[in-house]
Amino acid sequence: MAKQISCRGIYEQTPSEDGQAGERVLVDRVWPEGVRRQGAPLDHWVRDVAPSVELERWYGHDPLRFDEFRRRYLAELGDQEHRQAAARLRDLAERGGLILLSAGQDLAHSHTAVLAEWLTGGDRRVAEPPGPTPAGSGPHGYRAAVSAAVADLNAGSLAFVMGTAIVSTALYVNGAGTVSAVLLWTALAGFAVLVPAYGWRLLRHRQRFVAELLGPRAFAFLTLAISSNVLAARIAPDGHILVAGAFLAFGALGWLLLDYGIPLALITTLKRGPSFDQVNGTWFLWAVGSESVAVAAAASARMTSGPVLPALAMVCWSVGLLQYLLTAAIVLARLLARPVRAEGLMTSVWIFMGAAAICVLAGVRLISLPPGTLLLTRPVIAGSSVVLWAFSTWLVPLLLALGVWRHALRRIPLRYDLGWWNLVFPIGMYAVTTHELGRATGTSWMTTLGRWEGWVAAAVWAVVFVAMVATLLRHRPGTGRGAGPPARRRDRPGSPYTTPPGTQP
Repeated sequence: MAKQISCRGIYEQTPSEDGQAGERVLVDRVWPEGVRRQGAPLDHWVRDVAPSVELERWYGHDPLRFDEFRRRYLAELGDQEHRQAAARLRDLAERGGLILLSAGQDLAHSHTAVLAEWLTGGDRRVAEPPGPTPAGSGPHGYRAAVSAAVADLNAGSLAFVMGTAIVSTALYVNGAGTVSAVLLWTALAGFAVLVPAYGWRLLRHRQRFVAELLGPRAFAFLTLAISSNVLAARIAPDGHILVAGAFLAFGALGWLLLDYGIPLALITTLKRGPSFDQVNGTWFLWAVGSESVAVAAAASARMTSGPVLPALAMVCWSVGLLQYLLTAAIVLARLLARPVRAEGLMTSVWIFMGAAAICVLAGVRLISLPPGTLLLTRPVIAGSSVVLWAFSTWLVPLLLALGVWRHALRRIPLRYDLGWWNLVFPIGMYAVTTHELGRATGTSWMTTLGRWEGWVAAAVWAVVFVAMVATLLRHRPGTGRGAGPPARRRDRPGSPYTTPPGTQP
């Protein structure tokens, strides 16, 4: 059985400095710049286990392509070219600890992370040669395609439900009841499909599921609880108290398990990488999860009586506020203290603004509750909400400027991936927050601004939804199209090369 396997940067601490025991193996195809071969801090150089030149060129270290890169690289590990080098690494891993070295900066989205997962048996099945049946040919092909889609389900897939539900809420406060209802049913359908898929993936692919829970994007799993709470907050004003209560109960339970479980797992695991570069925008979902419970509980408390829901909303708002401040400090330190590559700056950074906005919405919902139900005075909650709204407004031009830098100046192409729903949710949340804060404070211009922002959020939702549908149709089973491999390489029927790309949120 393999010993502990970890990934490190070749430019990080030397063995004598970090005290980590094990064989240090460089797994890059090219020798790193600035490192002298004589006296290099490594024991072996296994270059043949690295991804093919064609695959590396296609990937371009773009995190948005990581899921597809992972599938292709796992397939390469099963071919004859890589088999001997991989066997050598397995032998080294069996003898003692193994440290995979690379010159890359973002190890969480590099071939070393995939290789470590494969060596520990995380997904040895994916690297097996494909069978003779082409994907999408007949019922078995479609079942295989669905099974593969569930196996590769993104941890943050329910961001689609979050974005759709909050835009439905924005249209609801704008008086567009019919369009709002259509989006609500769309969100409910997405929830009904994706939640069972999460459960099936946990049962059938437990090792990969657990490995992601211990990874740098583990907080993306909180979308499971957040989406349920956002749906509860949207359904409660329609008078469906029992349905809203069921969604709130599910979301609160998921929040309780994940809001504690993910930090505990990250703190106690020995398998995480030590790099500060693993900090990313999805970490704000830690605060969003708490605030989503506060919003849903406060919305339900307006329709019922009793002290439980107001107290729950008050506590979760306070906890989420502190979680937001702590996370903001960590993420800002990462952005300001460490180099940021355009490829690594993903749409999840918009959750920075969305997390502040949902803190405001939770505060607004609290001050609308009957007198005598709150643990804090209304001026304290209202003042905090105004400050946070101003800060979230300040963030919008900064985030837009970063988008221009990434796509216009650095020429990172605009193409659909799941992470774009991380853009929809903050825009929709900001629209609802602005409108509701204006109504709560009697500020007419803010209410009007919120109405216009709601239509902007609806337009963004429509663009992203059309792009998603077009991508799904382009990569549906049996079309023969997809994010194929580089031109020099010919795909085998049913191989992982025919699956569509996906990304982390």
